[in-house]
Amino acid sequence: MNSEAFIVEAVRTPAGRRNGSLAEIHPLDLGAEVLIALIDRSGALAETVEQVIFGYVDAIGPQADDIARLSWLAAGFPHHVPGVTVDRQCGSSQQAVHFAAQAVRVGDADLVVAGGVQHMSRMPIMSSYTDPLGDVTDLWSGSKHWEKQFSSHKISEFVGAEMMADRWGISRSEMEQFAAESHRRAIESIDTRLFDMEIVPVAGLKQDETAYRDTSTEKMAALKPLRKGGKLTAAVSGQVCDGASAVLIASEAAVKRYGLRPRARIVHMSTGGGNPVEMLSAPIEATRIALAKARLSIEEIDTVEINEAFSSVVLAWLKEFDIDPTRVNPRGGAIALGHPLAATGTKLMTTLLHELERTGGRYGLQTMCEGGGRAKVTIVERMP
Repeated sequence: MNSEAFIVEAVRTPAGRRNGSLAEIHPLDLGAEVLIALIDRSGALAETVEQVIFGYVDAIGPQADDIARLSWLAAGFPHHVPGVTVDRQCGSSQQAVHFAAQAVRVGDADLVVAGGVQHMSRMPIMSSYTDPLGDVTDLWSGSKHWEKQFSSHKISEFVGAEMMADRWGISRSEMEQFAAESHRRAIESIDTRLFDMEIVPVAGLKQDETAYRDTSTEKMAALKPLRKGGKLTAAVSGQVCDGASAVLIASEAAVKRYGLRPRARIVHMSTGGGNPVEMLSAPIEATRIALAKARLSIEEIDTVEINEAFSSVVLAWLKEFDIDPTRVNPRGGAIALGHPLAATGTKLMTTLLHELERTGGRYGLQTMCEGGGRAKVTIVERMP
């Protein structure tokens, strides 16, 4: 008989600005810090964990090999617990949650850790795209089948974000207003200490250091676009940052056996695909499909966390769904709070869980775009 999958605990590090407070912390130590806090706060015993699944993008250098297993060992935890690292681009740790919950649901495991690590100060985005000489390479060059399909298109998240802005009629001014609001919400959440319960202090850093207090739409309007004639600027993009996050997934049997407190039930998990050139619009259709499969309406969703890869991603999603915008990324998003790639999935899940608990909401939905034109959706129900 299949089991429900419950979220027992969820934690994250603060978002460390690139070359900021977490720049000198080894990626394994970032992973170890969230694992230690996760086990300690949950009340579970490390030896009862059956698997560690972490996401990582650009697994190279100090982040190579299997960062899930190595972070677990770095934390000083039992050697018999295996680990595996997955790469689903920006959705890597959200995929880790899905794998963990699926294992629990079918009875293959009772207690699984899912999370992710990304150290972008040491290894900037696309580090793994480099050749032995250190030059960034075109991954698709030389593939006759790929070139047959897409030779006339430039594959880039920046191109995709511009395409979305054009397709949904989103102006540069709208994107800048959205970005400014992300910073405002994030700063308000920091100042009112809403993040304190979810954050694991690391190297003396206790709060996210990515939000800008002095930003404004006027300052954003003065920035040069990323490409000539375009609408995108750095101000409307998710911030590069360092960070780690993790959640503990348990079966009904594990909850009873170990005296754990289930905080949310995983209702639905799915992955969708979309145009690989436009790339970032996949969360829209994926959300529709997820809601239908979960037999829920958008009106029943109390809180949404959608990754702010770019303002246009969230604004296009909002144009397609009749939902109060204040329920979407209510504590701010990646534009202000950073996007540590593979750690973002469980980072958003951590914030979603704590926001549902703070407000007393019932259902939460998390979605994010992924490289290659994919999207993940997870729907959870807060336990009373």
